[in-house]
Amino acid sequence: MKKFYFVVLACFTLNVLWAQEEDANLIQFSGVVVTMDSLSPVPFATIMVQNTSRGTVSDYYGYFSFVAQANDTLIFSSVGFKDSDFVVPDDLEGNRYSLIHSMLQDTVELDEVEIYPWPTPAQFKEAFLALDLPDDDIEIMRRNLSADLMAEKAAAMPMNGSLNFKFENQQRANQLYFTGQYRPNNLLNPIAWAQFIQAWKRGDFKKKD
Repeated sequence: MKKFYFVVLACFTLNVLWAQEEDANLIQFSGVVVTMDSLSPVPFATIMVQNTSRGTVSDYYGYFSFVAQANDTLIFSSVGFKDSDFVVPDDLEGNRYSLIHSMLQDTVELDEVEIYPWPTPAQFKEAFLALDLPDDDIEIMRRNLSADLMAEKAAAMPMNGSLNFKFENQQRANQLYFTGQYRPNNLLNPIAWAQFIQAWKRGDFKKKD
């Protein structure tokens, strides 16, 4: 029985010593990841311990902090930068270590991609040859600025505030102009009748399709 207690006590002592030794190797590793040329922070860079699943990610300002061990090889990686590494020193006096790690920018060139609006070049050629090209800019301008189209647009366009004000002033001016007299009546005006007959002969009053 005494031998059993002695074995249990020895195992417990060895476990405590091993745990203390492990804790002595643990280091609170923190720092900032920056660019090599401008020392600007590198946000969301990945810091991983080589050949393990331990690591962390820097924040928006490039700061990171996690628990590492002496002699750990840290791999720093980020999109647009070359991967770099750092070995945690094993001769530290304390259990904390700070680092400003710089990364070199890397230019990534993607392969050229050609995008076609049709599945095959043959179908694209067929559709291109059958394409009904519109008129040139001058012809479109002339068609949009034709007198008939402009008159139709003007007749259908409601008056704004400025035109309403002008119309009201014109009505008041007409009232003042004919104050104290009868307004002219073209029913007995021979010139107006002659213009009416000429317009009738020309067909101005025919219904237009």
